[in-house]
Amino acid sequence: MDCGPAVGGSSLAWATWGLFVGLGILLVGVGLFATVVGVRGQLNGYADWVIGLIGASYYGGFLAGSRLTLSALARVGHIRVYSALASVLAAAMIAVGLTDRAAGWIVLRFITGMCIAGLYVVAESWLNQLASNENRGRLIAVYMVVTSGAYGIGQVLVGPIGPRAVTAFAVAAILTSLAVVPVALSEDAVPPPIEQTAKLRLRELARSVPTGVGTVLLVGITHGALVAMGVVYATRVGLSPGAAGRFVAATAVGGVLTQWPLSSASDEIDRRFVGVVAALGAIGASTWLLLAGASGWNGLLAMAMLGGASFPLYSIASAYTNDWVEPEHVSGAASQLILLYGAGALLGPPLVSAMSSAVGDNGFPWTMVGLHSLIVIFLVYRLFAWRAPISKRPWSETSFAARAFFIPANVVWMGRRLSRGARRKQP
Repeated sequence: MDCGPAVGGSSLAWATWGLFVGLGILLVGVGLFATVVGVRGQLNGYADWVIGLIGASYYGGFLAGSRLTLSALARVGHIRVYSALASVLAAAMIAVGLTDRAAGWIVLRFITGMCIAGLYVVAESWLNQLASNENRGRLIAVYMVVTSGAYGIGQVLVGPIGPRAVTAFAVAAILTSLAVVPVALSEDAVPPPIEQTAKLRLRELARSVPTGVGTVLLVGITHGALVAMGVVYATRVGLSPGAAGRFVAATAVGGVLTQWPLSSASDEIDRRFVGVVAALGAIGASTWLLLAGASGWNGLLAMAMLGGASFPLYSIASAYTNDWVEPEHVSGAASQLILLYGAGALLGPPLVSAMSSAVGDNGFPWTMVGLHSLIVIFLVYRLFAWRAPISKRPWSETSFAARAFFIPANVVWMGRRLSRGARRKQP
């Protein structure tokens, strides 16, 4: 099944370069802004539940943004929606820097979440309409590498710029405004034509692709906790603002390094199996963080491993979902996936806050262990509930990245066949 108008290699590069450059600039600003907000929340002396509420408000905006953007896309197109959302986002960033009132932060974080979710809907709708099942995993991997890498650069900038003055918020807003230029002015970066897309209800998507829907929801909860509360955890255990920025930026570095090989492997090996391996790696990294602590190289390496194992999970789940979606439902699926991700992420920050209140500063790594364990359990269940050959190609035709999964994948597949045969022989 083909899920969209396949575009060849060089044509695909020309059709997407402006979007990727714009997203790169945008996410540097967003990474800086999000990290400054986390550090400033601690410096402002907000209570745990207030910090959790501010983080949840951001992801509440995700829910609204994913809904509103889809209808706007059908009316005015990708570039206009992108430009409008980036403009509002820049204004909201400045406004956050002008007040220390928690109520104002809650409202403004909702607005920033709404804008960022809308920008993700624009980007993922754009990319998925240009991709085919054969290149979707790799294309989304490039998207995640660009966004994760840029986000990490923004996080590191909090050290030299500093979180106390309004300067950091102003720099983030300037970068967000500049991100419109390559998308709006490039002659080559042409988005797919605007088409009247068929509506896709969440219930219909869940019925068609329960694995994708369930995984995206769990990944949303996990990433909501990781992204919103990682810097809070670092600040709470005594790291300086600069060290806290490097600590959370390590997750983006890890994500950049592993995004391409994991997503590329998922084009050739059952995406569910690749997701299981990645989530197991995240459990190991979280356990290392729990035992070694956040300071020094141990903390940085543990967070790099955590990001490298966890961040590709969204692109894997998104690609798996779009493998089974009809072409007319691609934009609707992109909106519903971001809606699910936002709904899950809304629960992540309060969950870490509650865990920290119960077990102390280690509530963050304990939450990471628990949430990634849920992802493993769910994907293993789906591997047995919906059986298919785990390797899509013979050994001689698989890429280097996929070969790392080839032997264990086929062991699991043979185990499933043997267990099914044993059950059939039972009276």
